[in-house]
Amino acid sequence: MRPPARAFWLSSPGEGEVREVTLPALAEGEVLVRALYSGVSRGTETLVFRGGVPESQYAAMRAPFQEGDFPAPVKYGYLSVGEVEEGPADLVGSTVFCLYPHQTRYVVPATAVTRVPANVPAERAVLAGTVETAVNALWDAAPLVGDRIAVVGGGMVGCSVAALLARFPGVRVQLVDADPARAKTAEALGVDFALPQDARGERDLVVHASATEQGLARSLELLSSEGTVLELSWYGDRRVSLPLGEAFHSRRLVIRSSQVGTVSPSARAGRTYGDRLALALELLADPALDALVTGESAFEELPEVLPRLASGEIPALCHRVRYRGSA
Repeated sequence: MRPPARAFWLSSPGEGEVREVTLPALAEGEVLVRALYSGVSRGTETLVFRGGVPESQYAAMRAPFQEGDFPAPVKYGYLSVGEVEEGPADLVGSTVFCLYPHQTRYVVPATAVTRVPANVPAERAVLAGTVETAVNALWDAAPLVGDRIAVVGGGMVGCSVAALLARFPGVRVQLVDADPARAKTAEALGVDFALPQDARGERDLVVHASATEQGLARSLELLSSEGTVLELSWYGDRRVSLPLGEAFHSRRLVIRSSQVGTVSPSARAGRTYGDRLALALELLADPALDALVTGESAFEELPEVLPRLASGEIPALCHRVRYRGSA
């Protein structure tokens, strides 16, 4: 008998706890993974933590290995990096990424893990799920050489998008956020920074990721005629009002949604979820992306850390969770 694993559960909205979990015996084609690190995606996970998932979106918001149901009790999360301890011989000893909640050890099908490239540190690989979202967003947006682009919202997703856009030839990127401290992050990612009132206008494309009504309205103001706002924000149970009078119609502006739950139809034919995740992990070879990890704590501290992340007391982008034996 294996010793029980330990997992973080949302016991009720705003309250979490660590519970023991009995692991099943390995079946053929499964792997046992020992967690090294996991990541808290502050936007989505804190929305779940406060019980803000609308009932109509319960099915759409389920994580791949979620247990329980919204609003609670629920085991939720999807940014886990670990080492394969048992399973197919070609995977044992490998560092892998898995869309799994915060748990010390877990059993999943071997097809659910993706090998982390040797040139990507395990500590950085927790960003894979977010960079995957950015990849899908840019497949949707299809930026062109020389485009003038603003990314409004310097959170985890917005910064990931800005980091990838910084690699596009001739593209002029400005990260826009109300927090002046994001200027340092923008500098590390190799893009310009502006507060909302100082942002440059006449943008061909604006990627919006602030999850605020004000941010989306400002995104529309920054567009050139016939420009597009690509909306990445998830508002949960909140309603959003927009100024769709004014110049919205006369300037032929576009608001387009993007969501990582499906592979963008703009991607090359035949691209799969696995292809997209593998690409995200390859892109994480860039050490500039370390700027997206702004805090770290031990797994055992999650019941105290999550409320502080949800309240904004800890102003994190990605908050990394460290497991025993990972350092």
